[in-house]
Amino acid sequence: MEKLIRFTLNGKKTEISVDPSLTLMWVLRDQFGLTGTKYGCGIGVCGACTILLDNDAVRSCTYRVDDVMDRNVVTIEGLSSNGELHPVQKAFMEKDALQCGYCTPGMIMNAAGLLIANPEPTRQQIIHAMEDNLCRCGAHIRIIEAIQQAGKEMKKMSQP
Repeated sequence: MEKLIRFTLNGKKTEISVDPSLTLMWVLRDQFGLTGTKYGCGIGVCGACTILLDNDAVRSCTYRVDDVMDRNVVTIEGLSSNGELHPVQKAFMEKDALQCGYCTPGMIMNAAGLLIANPEPTRQQIIHAMEDNLCRCGAHIRIIEAIQQAGKEMKKMSQP
């Protein structure tokens, strides 16, 4: 049985009539075409499906779509604004913090959530926050450097 679900998706008020037991990840991918949210493990372990839910990084494969009723969802496609990449996206490019790219959207979204919650994390805090996002290519050092750079850039942007 379908249910009308209303939420904000990448800055736009959205509503969809869908089976409420579907996972948010599959609805984002199949109903909205937002394929930057990757399917990895399907049980919230790998981080490939990470999105921001009310500015917190969460695994979209572990949320039912009806869990986002009246909430704010941001995917990798909605992280940039006005044609400008988000500082985390820029830093990942500048630091070459990717190889195959499969984990990159989830890494970026997790890093964005970290920097929203903690604009100046220490290296150890970054490592701890990112340790559950899996990358098999070995770009870990560059990912840490990118997050440090993005944090500095976000701090500069927030100052008057």
